Amino acid sequence: MIPPTPSPADTFIRPGVTALAPQTLKSWIAEHQDLMVIDVRSAAEFESMHIRGSYNIPLPLLSEHSDELAARLGNRVVLVCQSGARAEQARQRLGAVGIGAAYVLTGGVPGFAATGGAVVQGKNRWDLERQVRLAAGSLVTVGLVGGKFVSPKIRTLAGAIGVGLTFSAATNTCAMGKALSAMPWNRAAREPTRESAILDLPTPGAGPAPKR
Repeated sequence: MIPPTPSPADTFIRPGVTALAPQTLKSWIAEHQDLMVIDVRSAAEFESMHIRGSYNIPLPLLSEHSDELAARLGNRVVLVCQSGARAEQARQRLGAVGIGAAYVLTGGVPGFAATGGAVVQGKNRWDLERQVRLAAGSLVTVGLVGGKFVSPKIRTLAGAIGVGLTFSAATNTCAMGKALSAMPWNRAAREPTRESAILDLPTPGAGPAPKR
């Protein structure tokens, strides 16, 4: 008996693997009804570009209400962000409340768009991770230049940023990103709330999500 040819989704997924290739997500969107794509970026980033049919639940909101959100999630959850870092944090948060079948999209929303995946585009904005790099680089530059031409004490600023980035990597958190996300230019016209984020999710088994 000749075994059946594996589907594209089967080709990418292995037990214990949480990373999901963009091509696999495309096939899941086309073939499966029990799929929920959660975008954990800020509302402003979501407005700029997001995967069609995805739901926006920013990471801070998800982290604070992960147990409530877990009750609304279906059997197949894909977490997306800009590069995968925030989506991985979200996966860990959900894992702590019993959601062990969540996947993290490799390459984030830009990677999905680059493969021809269906996205909705809005006003072009800098993503939060790019803003963090700019802010950190600028502060380090100010510390080094100021330490040379103004006062050696200013060099401690560069050291503080280095310590902060090291701590961020070790704990998989980003205080600077959280602070920047609260800035006016990173605020959307409609910010998700606990009520809107939970109530906006379809009940598990209710069918495919509406096009967004």
